[in-house]
Formats: sequence, structure tokens, C-alpha cells
Amino acid sequence: MARFGGKVVLISGGARGQGAAEARMLVAEGAKVVIGDVLDGEGEALARELGPAARYLHQDVTSEADWAAAIAAAEAMGGLHGMVNNAGIFIPRSLAETDVALFERHMRINQLGCFIGMRDVAPAMRRSGGGSIVNISSVAGLRGSPGAIAYSSTKWALRGMTKTAAVEFAPLGIRVNSVHPGPIDTEMLKARTPEQNARRVGMVPMQRMGTAEEVAKLVLFLLSIDSSYITGAEVSIDGGVSL
Repeated sequence: MARFGGKVVLISGGARGQGAAEARMLVAEGAKVVIGDVLDGEGEALARELGPAARYLHQDVTSEADWAAAIAAAEAMGGLHGMVNNAGIFIPRSLAETDVALFERHMRINQLGCFIGMRDVAPAMRRSGGGSIVNISSVAGLRGSPGAIAYSSTKWALRGMTKTAAVEFAPLGIRVNSVHPGPIDTEMLKARTPEQNARRVGMVPMQRMGTAEEVAKLVLFLLSIDSSYITGAEVSIDGGVSL
């Protein structure tokens, strides 16, 4: 309980999958969480499950107004000490198959949403005495990822955004790191067929998918005081696929 006792963490895209696993673990370790998502039914159910330490808000990460509401909710719970940019979409298409609308949709949700979040949480974190931001990128942001040009582009962008923010925010007492999951057993992978996912797992040296809970443990480490001298890092959690 002591690791996060009373600290408040905002999680975008927190209604299911990795975000929900992070919310559950944070509450179990004494944190309060604001869960933002567009999946209202799942988000509200998760908040009820977690009790008074959790609050759900509808959050479109491309909306500055929705970010302002989420940040205000966090401050009302006792400040803002951590934030996970977890929201994202994955619609795999090759470069030739990708139209401008699909590319722009990925950029708005995966990249613009992260930009607004980092920019707008910084003042609240500074008022709380500092904090930690974790941006969820992907192994697709560490290597070429054929068949996913739009998604891969945004996840590479998060690397540079993370490092720039880490340098700019360090004097404010705010750390910023990126996490790069490989194939993780969540709803997102349903964008590919079972056969495609099986081939993907065959490329992983550990020969299995990761779990949302394994990613959440890494995220909690980066949010916590245990990682107090780590900023601007890009940490892969991929079973060795990026080696």
C-alpha cells in the first residue's frame, strides 16, 4: 500500500486491457485513479469494481476539453502525481492500403492525444510537487513493422516526443518514459486474424504473448519512486522480439 499511498494517477484508455490492469494494480497499492476512455460501459463497470479510489470519465483524447475535465477530476481527488498515455488504436494496413483518413485517425488518437496529455498535465503535476508520465508506445516504434504503417509511424513519434518532454520537464520534477510492448494478449490484437497472431508469436524468442498484468507491473515501476532516476528511457517488454 505504501508505494502509492494517496497518490492520484490518470490513465487514458483505461477501461480495459493494459489500462484496466494498471488501474487495478494502482488501487491495490494505495493509489487513486482517474480512468478516461470512450468505452463508457466498461469504464463505469471498472470504476464500480475498484470503489471510491477510482473515478471514470468519458475522455476522447483528441479533445482538449476532455483532457481538462480529466485533469480537474484528478486534482479534486488530491492532486495529480502520475499519468499513463495508454489510449490508442491499431488498424493494421500496408502503406499501399492506407488512405489519408486512416493515417490521420491514428495520428490524432495515438500521437496528438499523447501530446495534449503531456502538455496539459504538466502544470497540475508541478502543483503536486512533481510526478511521472508513462507513454505507451510499442515494439512497432523500435523496428520496422510491415503491414502497419500508420500505427508504426505514431509509435515511433512517441519515442521522440517522450525524450523531448523528459528534457523539458526534468526541471519541473516530472519524469517521462516510454514503454514498448510486443504482442500482448488484449482486445487490440483482434485486429489481426488468429493465424496472423500465431505467426507473430512464432517470431517471439520467448514463444508466447505477454499479459496486460506484465505490462502493468512495468508501468507501475516507472510511475513509482523506485524509478526516481529514470527519465527519457524507452523500455521494451516484448519477449525479446526487438532484439
